[in-house]
Amino acid sequence: MIPAPSRLARPALPFLLALLGACAAPQQAPDTEAPCPPQRACPACPACPPTTTPTPPADATAEPPPAVQASWSALPGWSEDDPAEAWPALLASCSRLARQMDWQSVCAAASALGRTPSSQQARAYFEQHFVPWQLFNGGSSAEGLVTGYYEPLIRGSRSRSSQYAWPIHGVPADMLTIELGDVYPELKSMRLRGRIVGNKVLPYWTRGQMEERGNQVPAPVLLWANDPIDLFFLQVQGSGRVRLPDGKTVRIGYADQNGHPYQSIGRWLVAQGELSLDQASMDGIKRWARDNPGRLREMLNANPSYVFFRELPASDGGPIGALSVPLSEGRSIAVDPRYVPLGAPVFLATSYPLSTRPLNRLVLAQDTGSAIKGAVRADFFWGFGESAGREAGRMRQQGRMWVLLPKGMKPPR
Repeated sequence: MIPAPSRLARPALPFLLALLGACAAPQQAPDTEAPCPPQRACPACPACPPTTTPTPPADATAEPPPAVQASWSALPGWSEDDPAEAWPALLASCSRLARQMDWQSVCAAASALGRTPSSQQARAYFEQHFVPWQLFNGGSSAEGLVTGYYEPLIRGSRSRSSQYAWPIHGVPADMLTIELGDVYPELKSMRLRGRIVGNKVLPYWTRGQMEERGNQVPAPVLLWANDPIDLFFLQVQGSGRVRLPDGKTVRIGYADQNGHPYQSIGRWLVAQGELSLDQASMDGIKRWARDNPGRLREMLNANPSYVFFRELPASDGGPIGALSVPLSEGRSIAVDPRYVPLGAPVFLATSYPLSTRPLNRLVLAQDTGSAIKGAVRADFFWGFGESAGREAGRMRQQGRMWVLLPKGMKPPR
């Protein structure tokens, strides 16, 4: 019987820490290759235009806090954005937050305004009930990276054939999960994936090892994909839709991950001298794969990380994020929950992909990602389909963030 995490003896800590490099994984899905989400890490991205960075107040005796209270006038474009467009996402967040003491009154007030308040009502609501807190990385830099992700559509089947030959796996029955924070509070949010061999816990199989073992890995096959590159990018995004031969569509979402760190295949291609940095986009990677079928597996296995899925009920909304609510196109982001509480409104000041055109918008923190680390770090959800994928794939901008918290609530430290 596999011991529960709470039963692990404290002397095992050095061993567990040694495993962290291969087994640590976030609680949610991955960041994109070209779009940068659930594994959220771009292979190659354009340079970002410089922006003006305000300097937070300095403290000679202590590290500045990661968040500083700000005024509404400090939010660039706050008066131009329409907060009513973020209202459905806010109500979705409140469906999860309403029972928490800090959020009870603000969620009740949102509910009282109904589902379609006017722009003026929505703006007045936020200004009356929330306080903006500007976020800083390391207590000093107000700028951080903003990437994008989306929900892809790929072709697949419930039956294996020569056309549909690439398995979309569910969670393996033999994969062990250890929540380190249950035993060591200093390792909160760290999670190990492993397998039992005799009386030892070893890292779970890498992507390449799983392929070599084939049916010996006890992971159910949910569906069969027709294109390994499309499947790879679906794993990077962490959720998506699969169109079956009869025209029906199946929605699948992130279920777990093998614990190995994500490695960008785009950067691997650049290191191999196969592509230049500006060619290593999602489209560039797909073209290289079509031109080099004999090296396809070598390229894919350069990323040891592997994402497992679960089939989700059919719905018209967006994919389910880490908050367990559907994501809203253009109004949901993935964040680092150590600094931004999941469900909280965030004002994001960045720019559109490959441009200096401002993208200043009220969004909701409703997702996480393994490459989304730091206070000023966001992954912007562009929505579903090819056009959303193009925008997500090009997005690697600089940005600033203000988390909006109910009056009296303090940001995480």
